[in-house]
Amino acid sequence: MNGVRLLPMGERALLAEVRSLDAVLALHARLETSRIDGVVDLVPAARTVLIRVDPTTLTLAATRAWVQRNAEVLDTPVSGRAHQQVVDLDIAYDGPDLCDTAELLGIPVEELVRRHSTAEWTVAFTGFAPGFGYLVSPDWSFDVPRLDTPRTRVPAGAVGLAAGFTGAYPRETPGGWRLIGTTSARLFDPDAAAAASASLLAPGTPVRFRPRAPTPSGGPSSPPRDGAEPPQSRGGDEVSVSGAAPVRGIRIVEPGLSATVQDLGRPGVASLGVANSGALDRGALRIANRLLGNRENAAAIEVTMGGLRAVAERDVWFAIAGAWGPLRLADREVDPYQAHLWHAGEVLHVDWFAHGVRAYLALRGGVDARTVLGSKSTDVMAGLGPERLTAGMPIGVSGDAVRPIPATQLVPWGAPQDDEIELALAGGPRADWFESSASRTLFESTWIASNDSDRVGMRLDGPQLPRTRTRELPSEGMVVGALQVPPSGRPTILLADGPVTGGYPVIAVVSDASLDQLGQARPGTRIRFRHARPTA
Repeated sequence: MNGVRLLPMGERALLAEVRSLDAVLALHARLETSRIDGVVDLVPAARTVLIRVDPTTLTLAATRAWVQRNAEVLDTPVSGRAHQQVVDLDIAYDGPDLCDTAELLGIPVEELVRRHSTAEWTVAFTGFAPGFGYLVSPDWSFDVPRLDTPRTRVPAGAVGLAAGFTGAYPRETPGGWRLIGTTSARLFDPDAAAAASASLLAPGTPVRFRPRAPTPSGGPSSPPRDGAEPPQSRGGDEVSVSGAAPVRGIRIVEPGLSATVQDLGRPGVASLGVANSGALDRGALRIANRLLGNRENAAAIEVTMGGLRAVAERDVWFAIAGAWGPLRLADREVDPYQAHLWHAGEVLHVDWFAHGVRAYLALRGGVDARTVLGSKSTDVMAGLGPERLTAGMPIGVSGDAVRPIPATQLVPWGAPQDDEIELALAGGPRADWFESSASRTLFESTWIASNDSDRVGMRLDGPQLPRTRTRELPSEGMVVGALQVPPSGRPTILLADGPVTGGYPVIAVVSDASLDQLGQARPGTRIRFRHARPTA
């Protein structure tokens, strides 16, 4: 099949492995141009293209056949570059590592600048952060080592080198690339009218660097693209739609351990480096919304571990589902999994949870929050969506909060099981990176959810899963539920805010049906795995 190897990535994805980065670019370009219904995401990486699908529309068998039909492109050069618009990035070669990098490569600074600025670059893939493109060029022959100690703060607009790549940081983040310059271009716009235009450097985009003189302060010497400020702000404290004043709803008095706005997430933008995000217990969110007559995808407040208090600023219907703990409205106990009318001035106290981790506080009409790339979900790691909720923050509602509640069927409910849970595992792409005993250990052992867990991932305590291959794995696309195993042998399960690409081998993937259970697992929860039923 022209050097394409198709590997499993759970029940909803395949990983197409090819022989080179050039082949990745060719395959990704062909799949994009022949994209079929049911393909949710195409995520190129160093040696692979991840294909995520909606199994209700497209089976994995049909996906394999589609990829196989397109594999012939690997025998031909990538077409269309001459017809693509080249992105010119201004750059001031004023980075703190410029001189050291030139010395490391054994060339004068002027030669490093000349080679970097005259090379024809292409965005191979994105990852690490939304809009962060990994650029490659046939004119660039250097392999630049990363810093021994990564910086805790790399400013937005910094241009760096690592391995055979160059890239520019869209927002302030930690980073270990060697910084050689700065650009004033706006690299990522979360408020773009269309998701496809959110990232200036999307995969396949040709790029040229245009030198400019550095400013005396070393900062950008011209305004960002379209005169906008670099996208480091998340839009202020108001939780509202499109910046408009929200319809009054409630006000946070105390957020508890953590509270964020979540809906069912933003699928389809992983190729831009954007995680799916969304509720970690999607079933609980859906139930809370159904109880109020909302759309299942309406935004609600995800309350982690409890401790939230809020006051109504108007009459509003609400419902809570998910983790269980005492609920008090105006000092009287109320039940979860029921719709209640919350009168203006009354205080709702969501006490600390006795079972489970996350509950969903839904409001009639849905929480009114700014939509970013098709979702109102907060992605704390990427800085997308509304801010994490804080004391005093007003929360608006999207519709008439006191409309009559439609009749709903009785919803059976119980406290989430969090002492011991069983999760189904589907096949992962790198099972052959592990000793034969690793699979038995994975399925026969009891694992413990560690304290090192958040919306990004859950680390498991238990026996080591020994690897037969210790070399570094080139970065490749990830999915929610991927069970990664770092060199330490301690597995980590990626959750909704996890990275879209990663460099640790994935031995298995938690089935979609088991993810909600995982979202309610507390530190100390015992976890056992079973084999998922085969899918087509």
